[in-house]
Amino acid sequence: MVKRILFAILLVIFALTGRAQLMTEVTNPQNQIKVEVSEAVELMSILSRTAGYQEYCMDLAGQYTKDTEAWFANYKNHPIITYYQDLHTNQGISYDAVMSMAIHLEIVKGKVKFIGEKSDLGKRWEDVDIDPFVEHLNKFYKDTRFHQFFEQHQAFYEEGLKSYETSVMQFFHQDWYSRFYGTEPVEQFRIVVGFTNGGQNYGPSRQLPGQSKEVFSICGYCLNPNTGQPFWDASVLIHEFNHSFVNPLLDNPTNAAMIEKVGRRLLQFSQPEMESQAYKDWQIVVNESIVRAAVYIYICEYGLVNRGTGNLLFEEVWHKGFRWLPELVAALKNYAANRDQYKTLNDFYPEIARCLTEYIIKESERMQKVLQP
Repeated sequence: MVKRILFAILLVIFALTGRAQLMTEVTNPQNQIKVEVSEAVELMSILSRTAGYQEYCMDLAGQYTKDTEAWFANYKNHPIITYYQDLHTNQGISYDAVMSMAIHLEIVKGKVKFIGEKSDLGKRWEDVDIDPFVEHLNKFYKDTRFHQFFEQHQAFYEEGLKSYETSVMQFFHQDWYSRFYGTEPVEQFRIVVGFTNGGQNYGPSRQLPGQSKEVFSICGYCLNPNTGQPFWDASVLIHEFNHSFVNPLLDNPTNAAMIEKVGRRLLQFSQPEMESQAYKDWQIVVNESIVRAAVYIYICEYGLVNRGTGNLLFEEVWHKGFRWLPELVAALKNYAANRDQYKTLNDFYPEIARCLTEYIIKESERMQKVLQP
């Protein structure tokens, strides 16, 4: 009963929102994007589960969850666990920070190595000494015979990847992004299924020396308790890849200056809902708002409203706290209809700031009116 309730909650969540050793992949002919399983992602996810990180303990992968629990149950007192729990408590290493580390790990000949730049990991890893962490992780990898566990589940991974390919990739149109945003992608898209991640989805990125920036969509894996089949939502993938176009816009100091004030107010307006989603900075709230509005433009353009995403906007507004989303969707529709005037979304950014500022003003006036004696 508990799992059925949890799955129902996940349906709402889904409707809303590395170069590792041994990558199994299925190639999508239309988009040429790999759908992968990463040993490093599973390693970090299972370590987090073993350490009791709640977001990695959803138990939604059926027999795989049972296999994971049985295999790693005897390692809950492994030396890395206390160390890793301290990172959770003192540095906030959880959720996307776990996946950010995962894509910066490479497993070669039974040894885990850190690759890339520490600066790519994000703020929560800034004060963490990476070398001791990797040393602890290697011991966990060896002691638990992790590679053997990963090898034994190759058939399961392959089946999951094929299911994702069939259910999701037919709705993913990579060319839409450059057309809508008016800029060509400078990143390489990567899709990874996180079989231990339950209902959580992440969009980390990495910049390896001498290579193009890689943007990942790490999609969680859940089984429908009624059918026993994987539950996928194309809007999750569509959402994550928007970030590679939206987030850089806020790196522009001019854009940041014009939208910071309203971004902080938006965070205040829905702070409980935002913090429950680990959206604690105004920059995240602004980027998430634009991405979610863009997703709605996408699903309308490709006729996906009747494919389980019809209530997407409603859920975003009332369950996720993005109460300004209808106004922002209307603004992006205006952008899409006037591309002769706005060549790129960066050109339209002042209008986004204006739209959100007007929302804040109207809502503030409405509340003040109610509070008048």
